Amino acid sequence: MTSGSGIQIPSRLPLLLTHEGVLLPGSTVRFSVDSPRNMHLVSHRLLKGTSLKSTIIGVIPNTRDPEHDTDDLPSLHKIGTAGIAVQVVGSNWPKPHYTLLITGLCRFSVTSLLKERPFVLAEVEQLDKLEQYTSPAGEGVTAEDGELGELSQKFHQAAIQLLGMLDMSVPVVAKLRRLLDSLPRETLPDVVASMIRTSNKEKLQVLDAVSLEERFKKALPMLTRQIEGLKLLQKTRKISPDTEKRVLSVRKGRVFPVQQLNLDDEDEDDDGDDTTALERKVRGANMTEAALKVCLKELRRLKKMPQSMPEYALTRNYLDLMVELPWNKSTKDCLDIRAARTLLDNDHYAMDKLKRRVLEYLAVRQLKTSLKGPILCFVGPPGVGKTSVGRSIARTLGREFHRIALGGVCDQSDIRGHRRTYVGSMPGRIINGLKTVGVNNPVFLLDEVDKLGKSLQGDPAAALLEVLDPEQNHSFTDHYLNVAFDLSQVLFIATANATATIPPALLDRMEVLQVPGYTQEEKVEIAHRHLIPNQLEQHGLTPQQLQIPQNTTTDIIGRYTREAGVRSLERKIGAICRAVAVKVAEGHRVPRSDASTPESPAKQDKAAPPEMPIVIDHTALKDILGPPVFEMEVSERLTLPGVALGLAWTPLGGEIMFVEASRMEGEGQLTLTGQLGDVMKESAHLAISWLRANAKVYKLTNIVGGPDPLEGTDIHLHFPAGAVTKDGPSAGVTIVTCLASLFSGRLVRSDVAMTGEITLRGLVLPVGGIKDKVLAAHRAGVKRIILPKRNEKDLEEIPANVRADLDFVTTKNLDEVLNAAFDGGFTHPQLTSKL
Repeated sequence: MTSGSGIQIPSRLPLLLTHEGVLLPGSTVRFSVDSPRNMHLVSHRLLKGTSLKSTIIGVIPNTRDPEHDTDDLPSLHKIGTAGIAVQVVGSNWPKPHYTLLITGLCRFSVTSLLKERPFVLAEVEQLDKLEQYTSPAGEGVTAEDGELGELSQKFHQAAIQLLGMLDMSVPVVAKLRRLLDSLPRETLPDVVASMIRTSNKEKLQVLDAVSLEERFKKALPMLTRQIEGLKLLQKTRKISPDTEKRVLSVRKGRVFPVQQLNLDDEDEDDDGDDTTALERKVRGANMTEAALKVCLKELRRLKKMPQSMPEYALTRNYLDLMVELPWNKSTKDCLDIRAARTLLDNDHYAMDKLKRRVLEYLAVRQLKTSLKGPILCFVGPPGVGKTSVGRSIARTLGREFHRIALGGVCDQSDIRGHRRTYVGSMPGRIINGLKTVGVNNPVFLLDEVDKLGKSLQGDPAAALLEVLDPEQNHSFTDHYLNVAFDLSQVLFIATANATATIPPALLDRMEVLQVPGYTQEEKVEIAHRHLIPNQLEQHGLTPQQLQIPQNTTTDIIGRYTREAGVRSLERKIGAICRAVAVKVAEGHRVPRSDASTPESPAKQDKAAPPEMPIVIDHTALKDILGPPVFEMEVSERLTLPGVALGLAWTPLGGEIMFVEASRMEGEGQLTLTGQLGDVMKESAHLAISWLRANAKVYKLTNIVGGPDPLEGTDIHLHFPAGAVTKDGPSAGVTIVTCLASLFSGRLVRSDVAMTGEITLRGLVLPVGGIKDKVLAAHRAGVKRIILPKRNEKDLEEIPANVRADLDFVTTKNLDEVLNAAFDGGFTHPQLTSKL
């Protein structure tokens, strides 16, 4: 800079080509530059310069420099602003760029280009007097008489009126007040236009106005519009400091125009409208007061944030989620109990306990509208319809349904969400599910809650404690939301195959409903009501093409499947449908073959379509499914002493379990095989000890006839199948019966199965899973079942037709067990009270 008649800018200026804002003399603007010419200008001129002169550059607005370094220079705007770079900040994210803070000095016009690469250098002509922006008001040029003086006076009065409508405690308003008092009036159009809310197009018009009179004429309507807008705003509601900050903004003591970093005028207006629309959505979302307070705070941060910041997208996504959540949206329950009962009966056969619980909920909802959603847990083997009955419950209530699969989940953030400080953070599955269904009272099915894992990322089962506690879930706090959300109206239904792996604290929060396996009669009914019509539809067949009689269905259930549910049965029916579909498809091709070439009579007979309907009998069943997989082998296995039939419970339902024993000369050792757990091994030692203690009473002998069954004798106990892990106390009575048969040489009855825990005194204690065990015995063809006396109450859950087919013997001690397990009783003298 040199001094002469006035302060002058250099005649040769490097030019910064910008398209994202307009720099007016007297204002300060941030520019982000990433094009090759602009990057070279910063690195070679600004960063390497050592004098104040080297920091003065020319800013040419409304000019987009090509992203790639080419020889073609875009057409330059005729007027620019000389400015001094007061700050340069470089960054490599998301791509290399510089951010420049530039203060405008004066206008200039480009007279000629001196060079275009590596950056643009031009010969310029100064259009404004530089000292007018730095001189006090008294030293500047006073307003002349005539039209210019009138415009100057009117503009100054309008600026004073604008200040009077704003709060002087806001720093930017006080800054504007000081500028009005200190700067000459001819500088006011540039300064005020840069501070009030105007578009880039309007600022460009002010920049192009070289004459002072024209400049006042361009800027005065902008100022008047701002005043009228504030008047309208004050009529609707009292103006707040937050509104004033939207009109004017200040950063680090320098005055900036709002939205100065938008790419162009349309983007600027769109972004403002977008933020306003988002604010309307936030206020109209009917969220809680605490959530609304948090959202408005984030919204204020968003308005001050440039879109290039990574946090902009995170904050915007957070606000979008908060708006989409159903804070007060709910569906109306269908409370017609008769219609609900009909719908449940049509969807599911049996399952009376589950249906009754749903109808009870509906009845209470009729009497009390503000009922909290129950938290149910359906426990039963796979394939019995736990998940599908949850979907039916949602349809019965008229609610939305959402399923959350928890099998294998080992991160508590899946339930509670991630904190927003992490990259890629997102809400948990509960909040995500609510966003998906769009209402706050859906039916949530937490599938396989017994298969939750645990890892270094936390225990999801512990995170579920808050979700499934009716006393806590009215204020469930997701880490991502960080505000409370009411889950009390959600109907939670959890499913599990077993309760053993569910933590006790979590199990205590749920109402457990046992879903037992189906009986053979129930499976037949389910197959003909649901499975066969469904499979016919999936395979494009009709009942006029395929018929499966009930005796064939019974054969499939008894000889080809052995399960508590109906999944394998459905797969077998699907295999039959596929085989019939092949026959039907082959028959459809016969007319085309006849039309093309004549066939021999033998081939015509072979390719002729089958007679409809195709009825599946036992012969066809064997051709399609192969030989039977399961046989009634109970009577065949119990042909030797030392074999007894027990009953076991598994997550898949009940199972029959053989216990085999043999003895040989030895040293009195007991060998146990079959992958047994510690409890089962202890039961075997208990059985041996009780039988040795009562050997004289029952006349039990060793291999050579001695009174001690173990003297000179080794015992081997085996539990097939050897590859399946087994544990639990319920095999105690079976082991005693098996060893008593071995030591006495007598056969156990072939149609008897048993279950029960034993003690050293010979008492029989109750066990669990009675219904599943009884159904398994019934499937296997057993006729008599020995149960503990204290399990007699569990027989009420067994279907009447199954109870009618079986003979139940309830026992208090092992003496009664042995008498019921052997034909004619287990002969012995009258027992004394020591038993």
